Amino acid sequence: MNGTMRFIGKLIFIVILLLLLFSFAMFQGGFVSWFLFFGYLPIFLYHFGLLIYPIKKWEVTRSLSHHVIRAGDSVSVAVRVKRKVPYPLYYCICEEIFPSSLNKVDDRKEKYRYLDQPAELQVNRMIKKVVFPGFRKEIELPYRIEQVPRGEHQLHAIRIKTGDVFGFIKKEHVFLVADQLVAYPNECPIHMTERISSFEQGSISSYTLNLKNTNVATGIREYMPGDKFSWIDWKQTARKNSVMTKEFEQEKSTDTMLILDCCYHEGINPLAFEAAIEVTISLLEAIRKQASQVGLVSVGEDAVYFPLHHDPTKKEWMRQHLTRIQPSGKRPFAVKLKEETMKLSSGNIVMIITTLLDDALKESLQQVKQRSKRVIVIFIQAHSLVSQQEYSIIQQLQFEGVAVTMLTEQQLVQNTIEVNVL
Repeated sequence: MNGTMRFIGKLIFIVILLLLLFSFAMFQGGFVSWFLFFGYLPIFLYHFGLLIYPIKKWEVTRSLSHHVIRAGDSVSVAVRVKRKVPYPLYYCICEEIFPSSLNKVDDRKEKYRYLDQPAELQVNRMIKKVVFPGFRKEIELPYRIEQVPRGEHQLHAIRIKTGDVFGFIKKEHVFLVADQLVAYPNECPIHMTERISSFEQGSISSYTLNLKNTNVATGIREYMPGDKFSWIDWKQTARKNSVMTKEFEQEKSTDTMLILDCCYHEGINPLAFEAAIEVTISLLEAIRKQASQVGLVSVGEDAVYFPLHHDPTKKEWMRQHLTRIQPSGKRPFAVKLKEETMKLSSGNIVMIITTLLDDALKESLQQVKQRSKRVIVIFIQAHSLVSQQEYSIIQQLQFEGVAVTMLTEQQLVQNTIEVNVL
């Protein structure tokens, strides 16, 4: 309805201009008056043609150089406009309508220098390109999206504006052009001070960097995707006519469950949460490289559980989940942690990645410690934002036997992040 009213208003405006000149020529007479009238006729016809020219029938497409990237990468984009009727146009403004998920930048580890000022990384992305199409049927507008943040970004619309030289007629249309851009979280090298392992002969966990010392075969089982070729027991495979692999004591003793705090709370540091995501995906890869089984639980409004088992597709599922996840939920992480701990099998090593330490979480960790072989807490926050209460809780947890690693901007900007597991 509004579009129809605007169309009628603009049509009345240009017709009134024509009628004014015609009246002036009729009453004034003379060569000059009629020259102005007939001189305006081509302009009137152009404006009338532009007014009824349907730009919404243009074919607008968008092509991306990559649809799947790493956070911090750049993407080249080309917007192409095709029109069947080459009506002469003086100018054309194309504007990309960016989603709110792209209103920040990611420059890899350098972004953590602003860990205490995450608002510094907020930007208002705006891409506007002006072209002078004239009679051209096809228009191509290239641009780049720099420093793409983590997440699934939906590019859904392009706004195009055009008009006449004098600004009497202005036309605008928003074209729905859907494209998805996925930016996976970055992985950074993780150095764990000691490797986690234990033997059945004792209940005390030992820590060693030598993987071979823990490979004590205790039995056999059927082959599972992800098992190493060297684990195959050829004698049992020939006897049972099915591929069998050796089962190691190390496999039973070093299962690790990562628990990621994705609960929203007042004053949450969004950049610290991004660091928690990157540390989590890096730990998953580091533990997997040590031939240990690792699972993941992300605790937010809903808890998403990735169990402990060898499965090559599990890594991709985890990556996709960590790409999409955002802080959510109204219930505190400490309360949710108690509930989820009861659902997990006991006897595993538990590593908790969080951006908030409080007394409620300390109590929950005591319950987790009773059901786990060992509890490791990775606390991520800007140095200037860590309170005295949190320092006190860290000391109390360490005294109770919980390994705590605090990661601030000083550690996060390093090439390798060290995690204390002792």
